[in-house]
Amino acid sequence: MTLVKFNRRNLLFPWNNNRLKDFLSSDEFFNDDFFTEDSLMPAMNVIDHKKDLEIEFAAPGFEKKDFEVTIENNILHVCGEKEEKQEEKEEDFTRKEFSYKSFKRSFRLPDSVNDNANVKATYKNGILKLKMEKKNEAIEVAKKKIDVV
Repeated sequence: MTLVKFNRRNLLFPWNNNRLKDFLSSDEFFNDDFFTEDSLMPAMNVIDHKKDLEIEFAAPGFEKKDFEVTIENNILHVCGEKEEKQEEKEEDFTRKEFSYKSFKRSFRLPDSVNDNANVKATYKNGILKLKMEKKNEAIEVAKKKIDVV
């Protein structure tokens, strides 16, 4: 068994504690999820149906015209960009406000997706839904039971 010396000074003077010094001097103190790029990305669901692939993006506050969806070399690109400006003029002051939101997501589509077919995109209640048809070869054939004689 090893004995470890207990240092009571760390209890009386917490700023003298090495763990606290390490924490405050590291980048982790200022590392907040709000500032990471992933936190600005919309949440995404991928649902693999038998005949199609459905992708949902949670993007509230956007409008249909704010999205750009493209497929190039079997890679799906989804971009959203919205800019708002407000200006209020009174006799003795002017108030201006603006906001800007944007995101870009790209990923490779599976080989089972027919990227030449029509992609259906809908936006309703803050959810962008994309439906892509699968290739005929990728659609599973129903199992056939064979009786053993």
